[in-house]
Formats: sequence, C-alpha cells, structure tokens
Amino acid sequence: MGANIKDVAKFAGVSPSTVSRVIHDNSRISQATKERVRNAMVELGYVPNAAASSLAGRTPRTLGLVLPNNPGELFKNPFFINAMRGISVYAQARGYFLLYSFSRDEEDEIQFIRNYINSGWVSGVILLAARKDDRCVDYLKLSDFPFVLIGHAADPLTTCWVDNDNFQAMYQVVTYLLEKGHRKIGFLGGPETFRVTQDRYNGYIQALKGRGFPLEEELVFMGDDFTEDSGMKGGKEILGSIMPDAIATTDDQLAFGLLKYMEENGIEGIAVTGFNNTVRGIYQRPGLTSVDVNADLLGERAAELLINLLETDESERQNLSPNHYFVETKLIPRETA
Repeated sequence: MGANIKDVAKFAGVSPSTVSRVIHDNSRISQATKERVRNAMVELGYVPNAAASSLAGRTPRTLGLVLPNNPGELFKNPFFINAMRGISVYAQARGYFLLYSFSRDEEDEIQFIRNYINSGWVSGVILLAARKDDRCVDYLKLSDFPFVLIGHAADPLTTCWVDNDNFQAMYQVVTYLLEKGHRKIGFLGGPETFRVTQDRYNGYIQALKGRGFPLEEELVFMGDDFTEDSGMKGGKEILGSIMPDAIATTDDQLAFGLLKYMEENGIEGIAVTGFNNTVRGIYQRPGLTSVDVNADLLGERAAELLINLLETDESERQNLSPNHYFVETKLIPRETA
C-alpha cells in the first residue's frame, strides 16, 4: 500500500495540513519547509492527486515535455532518454510531475502544445529540440505560456534555454582530427532545420579554415534525421565520391550507421567521431570516439529554469536571472579516431 499524506507529514515532522499547503504551493509556507516536505514525498514515493488539484482550480504541478520523435525512434537515441531522466529527477525533487508527448513533425508538436495549454493540465513546457524559425517557440511566446528550450535560442535574451556550446565542441573535434594528421575531413550531420546541426557545421567549417584547409562540399552530407539509416545514407554519399581521411558526425547514431556502411563495403582506415557518448559507443569494438554532452545535466538545468520561472511572480519573470545555462562537453577519444 502506497504512502499517504499522513505518512509524509510524519516523515517530514509537520502536520498533514502543512503537507497539503506545500502540495498547493501556498506562499505562506517557508521554502525550507517546502523542500523538507517535497523530499519526504520523494523518499516515500507519495504522489499527490493532480486531478483533484486541477478541479480545485489550483495551478497543476506538472511539466509538459515535447519530444521531436515518434516513440519507436525516440528509444533508439539515448540523448533524449538521458535528458528526460535529468528532467525527471530534478522535477520530482521539486515536487513536480511530467507529461510526455511524442511527435512526427513540427505540426504535431504545435498541436500537442495547444492541447497542453487549453487543457490546463500543465503549468509549463520543455521543448527538447530547437529549430531555425521555430514555430513551437513562436506559438508559446504568442500564447504567453512558460517554457524552456533545450537548444540555442534564436532570441537568447527573451527565451529561457539550455544548451552545449555546439560550435566549440565540433571545433574541438575537427582540431583533434587535424592534429592527428587527418587532412580530408568529412561532415555527416542531421537535419539542417535543427540549430544543433547548424552550430556543429559552423564549428566544422571554422576549424578547417583556421588551419588553412578549404571546405570541400562533396565531403558534407546532411541527413533527414539522427538515425543509423541516415548514417548509412551519408556514408554511401560521401564515400561514393571521394575518400576522406576522417568523418565527423553530429550524433552517435549517425556514426553507427556510417561504421556499418564501411564494414559492409570493406572500407577501412577512415577515422570516425560521434556525439553524445552513448553506452553502445563505449562498449562496441572498436570503441567510438565521441563527445559527452552531459545530457542528464541538460535535462536537470532545463527543469530548474522552468520551475524557477513558474515559481517567480509573473511581473518579475522577464527579469529572471539566469535565463540560460551552458553545459560543458568533453571529447572522449577511443579507437575509431
């Protein structure tokens, strides 16, 4: 049998009425008491009745997550799983719950956001990807609904966002490959509509130019998604025209597809790098050189920003500081490069 409100009160050393006030975020309860009660809820696995709170007209303590994948593809890419884990751990510690939606395209995402806002079931939204000319961001801003973006915001001063320095991370990868003696370096990216692809592509270009090497367009491929299939297509496209020394990819899944294509076609001697430092990349042989983007921390920081935004008076939200976080990356060299 699960814990009840009396169990939480006893564990936290407060009255049941205080627990109830914490659940409903009563402003008269001190922050220290709120944290103690919320920690007790986490320890005991107590889940408040969100439906009852909604019917009572109170703001729901639920965050809506918009994932840019259908469920089948989502669970093949550990980046989103790790980011969701970071969001979940932090949100639970602060007494919030999560509602997920999966999407096929941007139109789907907007419809889910519309449903989130109109239903009243969530108090804020986290977008797990940033696009150029992002319609989801535009819709949320037009609706004046609290949200945080995982990815570099087009308008970084008026949007709450969390990201890596993807330009610098890819710049470091290409510099590493050049210092290893590679001179013809290809680029295998995901969809061009995603800002992460653009930022990493710009880092690739600048690293080459900084060392006096020209951009060779035939060594560049932009895929439709971040899957192994797209990596195989990229391998066929790049390696079918010219043989590079190395190929930098923007995602481990793309790198796995590229390596599979190379193995199936007997191609050897080309260095390959990925991004996200997935478990498969660590344990496969040869081990995949990759960039650890610290996806769990990206998720934690996104949840932290959104909850801080929600718990800030509306009149002060424009002045929320900080309104963004950069999460550090680390290049992890292994056998593929």
